[in-house]
Amino acid sequence: MSEANKAVVLRVYDALSKGDLTALADTLADDVVEHEELPGLTPDKAGVIQFFKGCIAAFEGFRMDVEDVMSEGDKVAVRAVAKGKHVGEFMGVPASGNDLSVGVADYFRIEGGKVKEHWGVMDTGAMMMQMGAMG
Repeated sequence: MSEANKAVVLRVYDALSKGDLTALADTLADDVVEHEELPGLTPDKAGVIQFFKGCIAAFEGFRMDVEDVMSEGDKVAVRAVAKGKHVGEFMGVPASGNDLSVGVADYFRIEGGKVKEHWGVMDTGAMMMQMGAMG
């Protein structure tokens, strides 16, 4: 079960790195619960898709590089780095033209071959500094 669950999660990152929101949607349960705070967005499938639509638009070459994956039972933990060139407004910050590299820790619960729940932590301080929003 753990290996199959890891494969589901790796498809999430592959879809994001390809900018394929349809493939991302296919990995999410219709009633997925997003526990990470996405300001202004609903904590559901539509909110997750909308968040990454914004990421893909704001960061040229947006990708998620997976560095570690651990799985036990129905849970999968990932350490990754989000990368891209800041070419559009994101979280109220205008395009800076800067290259970003932001650490991310994601935790998933898989049910029926789909992501059922997600918790995440992103280094937003580093992201804001790299976008030029903080000194």
